[in-house]
Amino acid sequence: MSSQLVHPDRRVELLPDVALTDPRFANDDLRPVPVADRRWTTYNFLALWVGMAHNVPSWTLASGLVALGMDWKQAVLTIGLANLIVLIPMLLTGHAGTRYGIPFPVFARASFGLRGANLPALLRAAVACAWFGIQSWIGGSAIFLLAGELIGSGWLGASQVGGYPWTQWLSFLLFWLVEMLVIARGMETLRRFENWAAPFVIVGALALLAWISVKAGGFGPLLSQPSALGWGSGFWQVFFPALMGMIGFWSTLSLNIPDFTRFGGSQRAQAVGQALGLPTTMTLFALLSVLVTSGSQAVYGAPIWDPVALAAKMDSTVGILFALLTVLIATLSVNIAANVVSPAYDLANLLPRFVNFRTGALITGVVGIVIFPWKLVSDPAFYIFTWLGTVGGLLGSVGGVLIADYWLIRRTELVLADLYRPEGRYWYSGGWNWRAVTALATGGLLAIGGSHGGPFPADGLIPLLKPLADYGWAVGFGAALLLYTALTRLART
Repeated sequence: MSSQLVHPDRRVELLPDVALTDPRFANDDLRPVPVADRRWTTYNFLALWVGMAHNVPSWTLASGLVALGMDWKQAVLTIGLANLIVLIPMLLTGHAGTRYGIPFPVFARASFGLRGANLPALLRAAVACAWFGIQSWIGGSAIFLLAGELIGSGWLGASQVGGYPWTQWLSFLLFWLVEMLVIARGMETLRRFENWAAPFVIVGALALLAWISVKAGGFGPLLSQPSALGWGSGFWQVFFPALMGMIGFWSTLSLNIPDFTRFGGSQRAQAVGQALGLPTTMTLFALLSVLVTSGSQAVYGAPIWDPVALAAKMDSTVGILFALLTVLIATLSVNIAANVVSPAYDLANLLPRFVNFRTGALITGVVGIVIFPWKLVSDPAFYIFTWLGTVGGLLGSVGGVLIADYWLIRRTELVLADLYRPEGRYWYSGGWNWRAVTALATGGLLAIGGSHGGPFPADGLIPLLKPLADYGWAVGFGAALLLYTALTRLART
């Protein structure tokens, strides 16, 4: 007898008399969302991506590529193409969330096993905690710098603690507390916040463009700057690892997007909303950052890529306050959605009996502080190639397993109740699917084994694999997908 109901639009939910009572694998935050409560529309998903894409690290992605020798056209092209590519796994994994109403760690149980799913979940959570720390520091720094323009030198020049003024630590703490207050109110509050934050941030970014264009009297110096790489072999040597780094920027969300799409009112809503929201927003935001920075070069004699530093140069108190509010809302919208929701679910999946969504979010906040991750963004090459490239390679391998299992092996058919029961078909061997773990380990090794530069040896961790390191995400994704599919089909013969 079936334990689930399939609606005409192919969305699935459990029958009313099916109880998920094992506290090791289920709590209120991990159980499937009833179809009646899946209400997110196309606009909700569009607003989610607009809110997440409009943030300071996204703004400065183009600057990192320009610093590596690209001109503005090459930088915008690279960012746009990367986000078109990463949209594909985003839609493929998002499908499971909308169809079954399940979050990412529960979705991962189908391929990795009920216990094995903790491996990709904790890997994703660790990355999210680091990102949370980066974004929180950026938000706190915005408060510190822009408030200093209003209060005066006493704020910016306060006595130092741990290498930074105590007022900067205070700003960081204030921003962190605001984040915790918003997420403590749950996913519905997040949906409402993203709905109005998205258009507000767009208006703020356009206002910054209007202000700098008036002061500059037009755009020119940066837009006329030729590429230091040209379009020959020098460009392609930088393009491919940079492309993988740009893909790595959102490779995290390509895994845990079911955390959001589980609330989708239809597959069309999540697919169209994401398609309209992600690649278009990131590309236009990169172009906007180039235009504004070009104007700053015309006005101040040097390009200012950091929007906070540029806003601090305003001679209007109202303008500075508006810029501060815009940066804070932009940073809040991405940090809460992209870097708190996922680890909150992931940690709840690890210990459902003791950790719920809110507790997981609080743990994320604490871990994000103690990691001290601001050094990651201090050097463009380290940030793009080492951090984003390594993260992308590992998470690409996870994505390859998930998509192979859901689309190639199971043809999108899951048994909901078995995702929460140790006696079900997803228990495998002691709760682990060795084929998924093998594919993940192999894909990850091939993707990042040749990592070089920064903290890695110049010849690569494994010199033989060094040529693959520049294509980390694609190598990890492809290798894990092919190996998992082969191992699973061989096991069935």
